[in-house]
Amino acid sequence: MNPQEQSYPVSAYMKFLLPSLIGIFLFMIPIPSKDGVTIPVAIMAAWVQEKFGDFLPGILAIILLITVIGSILAKTLKPAWIMDRPFFQGLFNVKPMWLIARILGLLFALSALYKVGPEPVWSENTGGLLLFDLLPVLFSVFLFAGLFLPLLMDFGLLDLCGALLTRIMRPVFTLPGRSSIDCIASWVGDGTVGVLITSKQYEEGFYSKREAAVIGTTFSVVSITFTIVVLTEMRLQAYFLPYYLTIILAGLVAAIVMPRIPPLSRKPDTYTNETQSQLNESIPTAYTPFTWGLRQAAKQAQGRKLSRILQGGLQNVLDMWMGVIPIVMALGTIALIIAEYTPFFSWIGAPFVPLLSLLQIPEAGAAAQTMVIGFADMFLPSVIGSSIESELTRFVIACVSVTQLIYMSEVGGLLLGSKIPVNMKDLFIIFLLRTLITLPVIALMAHLIF
Repeated sequence: MNPQEQSYPVSAYMKFLLPSLIGIFLFMIPIPSKDGVTIPVAIMAAWVQEKFGDFLPGILAIILLITVIGSILAKTLKPAWIMDRPFFQGLFNVKPMWLIARILGLLFALSALYKVGPEPVWSENTGGLLLFDLLPVLFSVFLFAGLFLPLLMDFGLLDLCGALLTRIMRPVFTLPGRSSIDCIASWVGDGTVGVLITSKQYEEGFYSKREAAVIGTTFSVVSITFTIVVLTEMRLQAYFLPYYLTIILAGLVAAIVMPRIPPLSRKPDTYTNETQSQLNESIPTAYTPFTWGLRQAAKQAQGRKLSRILQGGLQNVLDMWMGVIPIVMALGTIALIIAEYTPFFSWIGAPFVPLLSLLQIPEAGAAAQTMVIGFADMFLPSVIGSSIESELTRFVIACVSVTQLIYMSEVGGLLLGSKIPVNMKDLFIIFLLRTLITLPVIALMAHLIF
């Protein structure tokens, strides 16, 4: 029988529908919480932080220690329990550069946990900020995101969205239709979730190197909750609606432009196995996009065993905890030390003074360094810019810091720790390009609002 003519039982459609609806609810439905509007996965993560917050830095240090021990064993003794199991080999048998990063991450974490060693490493604005504030958030988000990601990814939802949205995603953003789920999960939920989905899809051969790099660096927006935190720090809570609309507008402009210019446009359209066979998104003439997408979803769901959700989810969690957290700790600490103890970001921010003046942004000199310091951590521009008197300037800084996307203390570290093919040089160039593309859009909106 022709695969296009094969019929699927009602149970296959139900097997697609129920897990996918649960996944959509957990990752993509905004619901009110005591901290504002967020998604269920974030609420569960916040509960873990609230109940176990005092223990999480110590737990993170133990995870880092186990990761380093496993990595050193894989490189030296090569025990069978690692080398004969593809999952453990992928987890521990890493390149020398990542082994060094993992060791640095452990040393920085122990320094921050016990306040030993050079103060620039463990201070509350560098390693201490990461270990006690940012990494506990990643730990708890990874726990639930990892466990429940299979609901969103493995039961046909991506196949349905691929058929429905290819005609939009491909011409506008040069991306496959199934990437719409990554994009929505990032915009509505959290950028870390978007990076994780993208990395998994790339590893499974659904995205090319270029597509994975574009999605990871273009759509991994911070959560709505965090934008509210930024706005509160800037004393602009009353402007949330125009603020978020400005972020969406500037983000869409960047999402249209960035895939068409280097370095993203120069990434090869090859897949993890180096083939060039692109994912087939054609729809047979006998079907509408919806009916074809529904059939593909049923086909995908029928081949999945619900019993494997737990195994796949637990592997996701370990992969995120041990593969990503050490990189974030290592690179994030180094970036924050540079930001806190050197004038480096002030120097490279100086060229933005004429541009800000040209765009008629008040207090351009004070605002200039915030344009670049966000590469270290997304919250730093708000901390530095909160003392600026002009509401218009604070609004611009708040918007730019969110639309830049790439910051080493979280999303940047996640991208480098993932399999997505981007390096530090790529990330810094993309960061600067996003700043230059979104700044004029944000400045125009700011002048219309204030």
